[in-house]
Amino acid sequence: MTKIVGTLGPKSRSVEIISDCLKAGMSGINYFPFCNINFIMLDTGGPELQVVNKTEHPISLEADTKVILTPDQDKPATSNLLPINYHGLSKAVKKGDTIFIGQYLFTGNETTSVWLEVDEVCSEDVVCLIKNSATLSGTLYTLHVSQIRIDMPTLTDKDKEVISIWGVQNNIDILSLSYTRHAEDIRHARSFLSKLGELNQTQIFAKIENIEGLTHFDEILQEADGIIFSRGNLGIDLPPEKVSIFSFFIAIRAEYRKVLTAKIVDIASSLVKMLDGIADS
Repeated sequence: MTKIVGTLGPKSRSVEIISDCLKAGMSGINYFPFCNINFIMLDTGGPELQVVNKTEHPISLEADTKVILTPDQDKPATSNLLPINYHGLSKAVKKGDTIFIGQYLFTGNETTSVWLEVDEVCSEDVVCLIKNSATLSGTLYTLHVSQIRIDMPTLTDKDKEVISIWGVQNNIDILSLSYTRHAEDIRHARSFLSKLGELNQTQIFAKIENIEGLTHFDEILQEADGIIFSRGNLGIDLPPEKVSIFSFFIAIRAEYRKVLTAKIVDIASSLVKMLDGIADS
C-alpha cells in the first residue's frame, strides 16, 4: 500500500494541522514525532550548503551587480556580502560556474531565488555576478553549486547528535540520508545506528540529490532499504526532461531490486512509459 509522508515545517506543527493531515490520509511524519501514525522518519541535514543571515532582515540582490560569498559567518549578510557555512567553496568552484541560492525550483518568475555566476576567487571568498534580481527572506537559504563535489561528510556531527537524542527517544523507523553519494555513506550510517540500541533495526532510505549520487546509484541501491529521488535539487543540475527520465528509470531499477521508492507521479514520467525509445544526445 502506498504511504504518504508529510514533512512538517514551522507553519504545520500545531496539533490541529497535524490532526487534519492524518485524517486526510497522511501515513507518516518526517522530522516530528506523533503517536497515531504508522512510522516515524528522520531526515538528516547532511552536507547542505547554506547562506547564513543572522540579522534575519530581507536581503535584496540586484541583477548585473556583484556579491561576495564568504565563509566568515561573523560578518553580517548584506546585498554585497553573503556568509556561508562552508570553507571549501573557493577550492571547489572556478570562473563561470553557476550557483543557486534560495528555493528548490527556479522558474524565472519568482523573486525569492537567485542564480549567481562565479566571476573570480579571492582567497576563501568567491566573487559572483548576480544573474537575476531577488529578495532573500529568513535566516537560512540553501546554496547549490551545479555538478561539483562538496568535501563534507554525508552524516554530519549535527546529524549524529540529533539521531542520538531525538532519534533514540522516538525510536525512529526510517532514517532518510540526505545527499547520499556512495554506498559507503549507507554503510557508515548503518554502523552508527547499530550502536544505538533498538535503532539497529532502523531502515535507511538514500536520498539521491545530486549528480554524484546519480552516478553511483547502482552501488547505493545495493545497500539502501529505500530510495528517495529529490527532483528539486537534481532539477538544478539537470534539464527538467532528464530529471523525469532518470526518475522513471530509477523507479524501475529499484522495483526490480525490491527496494522501496518514493512514488513518482507526474505527466513527464507517464509520457516516458509511452515512448518507443529514448535517444540522449
